[in-house]
Amino acid sequence: MKKSAPRILVARIWHESNGFNPQPTSAADFQISEGDELLTAAATSGSTLAGIIQQLSKEQVDILPSLSVVAPPSGLVDHAFFLKVKERLISDAIALKPDAIALELHGAMGTTLVEDAEGDLLAGLRAAVGEKVPIGVGLDLHAHVTDAMLAAVDICIACKENPHSDVIECGEKVAAYLLAMLNGSLRPVTAMAKIPMILPGAAETATGPLREIHDQARVATKECPAIWDVSLFNVFRYADDEDIGQAAVVLTNDAGSKGELVAETLARAFWEKRARFADDLLSIGEALDTVAAATSHRPFVLADMGDRVLAGAPGDSTAILEAALRRRDGLRGAIPITDPHAVDIAFEAGVGNIVSCAVGGRITPGFNSLPITGKVIHLSSGDFTLAGPFQGGEPSSMGRTALVEIDNRLLIVLTAKAAFSHDPAVFASQGIELASRDFFVVKSGYHFKLNFGAAATPLLVRTPGVGYYTKGSLFYRKARFWPEHDTVAPAVNVRIFDRAAS
Repeated sequence: MKKSAPRILVARIWHESNGFNPQPTSAADFQISEGDELLTAAATSGSTLAGIIQQLSKEQVDILPSLSVVAPPSGLVDHAFFLKVKERLISDAIALKPDAIALELHGAMGTTLVEDAEGDLLAGLRAAVGEKVPIGVGLDLHAHVTDAMLAAVDICIACKENPHSDVIECGEKVAAYLLAMLNGSLRPVTAMAKIPMILPGAAETATGPLREIHDQARVATKECPAIWDVSLFNVFRYADDEDIGQAAVVLTNDAGSKGELVAETLARAFWEKRARFADDLLSIGEALDTVAAATSHRPFVLADMGDRVLAGAPGDSTAILEAALRRRDGLRGAIPITDPHAVDIAFEAGVGNIVSCAVGGRITPGFNSLPITGKVIHLSSGDFTLAGPFQGGEPSSMGRTALVEIDNRLLIVLTAKAAFSHDPAVFASQGIELASRDFFVVKSGYHFKLNFGAAATPLLVRTPGVGYYTKGSLFYRKARFWPEHDTVAPAVNVRIFDRAAS
């Protein structure tokens, strides 16, 4: 008798929640799809879910779509909305009775009531489907991976690159490893080693100390066939949790002791190289001086590091705008600012009319609004599709959006919602051509380099806000870690997760 095809449930619940952003993330901030719409939209996108679906589509597998829930990084998720999403996923899993479950999660989601939302979600899912259904999860490498998460799943791996050029590959591995479990060729045992520190800088994986530690991980994987994956988590720095810390997670095929040794070695490497994890950022003035002087390298893309939406900041900073307005060299720029109140004023005025209002500074603690006078030149719904490669093909929304021109040279993209501005489609959707500006401001630290590519010259700028860590700038109630807190040779906490044994 011919064996029936495995039935795999797929879903995505993706959010990076900055606990220092005072504005909660509501249901209206999420892009939601389900069923066949999920499969169609995600199959060709630049996402881990796309990798999962693409890999499963190559096999004799019956793919069971549940739901996809995605929002730009922002404040803590409204807990009632989270419960609805959790209940929907669990009800689908109970009703469809899949042979396995493949998920894309971020790994750093918190709600207004629960700090470890993914741990809570996965524990509930495991309780609902029982112990025998394999669950595989693909995470962002900026996840705050926890015991609760690893105890509930069989496969938990992350992308390896920052910027995240390999998210599709991560999804492909999640799917392949689940199928290996189903055919009996993989008995997963996971080791996690965690050390209480974060990276204050040097977070790109292609250079510096991170490149060296990732090289160590690749060597360990090559030398030991029992090691199937090594994921190094650049822990999310805006989660206030007692167990925060750099983590090395090693997935083995029934070789927990080998995984334990490798995980501990890699975790210690973070500590040994800690002094080298530092960024060399430009001041706002230095960045704008560079734009003015290096005309052949225009346009430039200025990463507003303190107000990074891709780190969960509100996107309401006016620091670069204010500095650009003070200059008398005529620099032409485009700057996104989150401000629904100013958007309403621009819509009420209408295209072609002059508005005088204050913009920005309404959400981030310590920020102030900036009075401006400008001409409304474009109004839109703010809906657009990300160009990629990171998250390419994904629908996104800035909410109602108004383009206001100041001083005949500076374009302010006023958005009702915080924008995924790491992508040039944000500006193209408002009719702004790259060649028309000397510089663009993005609320991203790394991923914009992928999506703008060779079309613009990147500059990382030191700016205020809750999207960039500097010692003493954020108030942690629970978390204790280097360099925020003084510590000498901290212990490495190593844990083994062997669900088959239990």
